[in-house]
Amino acid sequence: MKGMESMENVQLIVKNANIYFPETDRYMLGSLVIRDGKISEIKEGDVQPELLDQAQDVLDAAGKMLIPGGIDPHVHLRDPGNSERETFATGSMAAAAGGVTTIIEHPISKPPQYSAEILQNRIDVAKPQAFVDFAFIGAAGGKIPERIQELAKDGRVLAYKTFLHEAPNGRDLEFEGLTMANDYELYRGLSAVAETGLHCMVHAEDDDLIKGLIAQFKAEGKTYPVAHTETRPTISEVASVARVITFAKETGATVEFCHISTPEAAQLIKEEKAKGTKLIMETCPHYLLLSTEDLAKHGPFAKCNPPLRSPEDRDRLWDYVEDGTVDILGSDHAPFLLEEKTRGMDDIFQSMSGFPGIDLRMPLMMTAVKQGKLSMKRCVELLSVNPAKVFGLYPRKGVIQVGCDADFTILDPDQMFTVDREKMYTKSKEIAHVYEGWKLYGQAIHTVVRGRVVLRDGVVDPACQGYGQLVTRKEG
Repeated sequence: MKGMESMENVQLIVKNANIYFPETDRYMLGSLVIRDGKISEIKEGDVQPELLDQAQDVLDAAGKMLIPGGIDPHVHLRDPGNSERETFATGSMAAAAGGVTTIIEHPISKPPQYSAEILQNRIDVAKPQAFVDFAFIGAAGGKIPERIQELAKDGRVLAYKTFLHEAPNGRDLEFEGLTMANDYELYRGLSAVAETGLHCMVHAEDDDLIKGLIAQFKAEGKTYPVAHTETRPTISEVASVARVITFAKETGATVEFCHISTPEAAQLIKEEKAKGTKLIMETCPHYLLLSTEDLAKHGPFAKCNPPLRSPEDRDRLWDYVEDGTVDILGSDHAPFLLEEKTRGMDDIFQSMSGFPGIDLRMPLMMTAVKQGKLSMKRCVELLSVNPAKVFGLYPRKGVIQVGCDADFTILDPDQMFTVDREKMYTKSKEIAHVYEGWKLYGQAIHTVVRGRVVLRDGVVDPACQGYGQLVTRKEG
């Protein structure tokens, strides 16, 4: 497992690390030598003393586990446009604290990145702020499919994202160029995405059904928390998934279904995958760990789209994690202001949907490993390896091997900690209620991005602001 043996330009040495290799599901107590942001040597045991003397920085892992850095494929930072909710600085600090070395930012901003000019503006905003590496998803709108082609030629988006409804009331600018609101737009939009060779991420819920049910519930005075789930029933997701699969097969587009919340939709995706349909499935920790019981308890602080499901549905969704139907796990980190959530205390429909989660995605799943709900191999695949593969970043990222980016996190899977939102880096920590007080394992101790220690001993280094780089499918 040796790499380059030169004594020069050693950026970082990590020693005494219990290195985990998910490809072979094995551990090795050893050291990493990093040069120019890349892993140049992987050594069993320690490195020679003279090499330690040459290193600009030495990190003693103290026997703790070292895994590939997390790649969060579903992040909303709102910056620019709603930087009062989150910024690239605060959001990427939270990422580093959660063992995430690359964030993939979705196109809900003001406006979404449906053109190269808008994308450039978002990059310009992110560059001086980001503590970890970042990438962007392009907006795909059925009204302007020509923009999809233009953005593909620009070469700086990893995939596309669309919603299957018109912009929500008051959020026209945030959803401009980001919707395929009817069958004609869906056909045009997916056809355009198929020609680019990239895939299209879809938020799959039946908007007509949901709008009708919400109007009915409001008229009947049913505005209690769980009414959010009741007005977005299982069929709203299943019907939407089935519809999109039909159009994907017709157009030849590869589709990723974001944040799938129901086992019925997961089963449909599983069956279509077996037929050779080009589908990718994402779910989120909250659909595996929370339920309508938490929605009843926390009210608007547990409101998200799709909604939290019944405890039975939650438990059945694990079957699709275990059998490989679920490809990736995203946090769907969705920051909002306290006022935007609390206005739903008496009427759940008045609250914004979403809550933060980028910093807890890894420890939530590491805790699930400790509880026997999934293997370490499967956990690291979902958090790191598969996102890198799905978005064209593998093997530069998502793996521990010579020549890849030196992106990794060091954690103790046996050390328990208590979730305390006051200690979070996210700007939206005031709304982070759903996991407050939970006892979890696997909190990041150190997070390293391209050889630089961004999180050391659980604290983000403020000098690393602006170190994060734009990541595209091509090197550089």
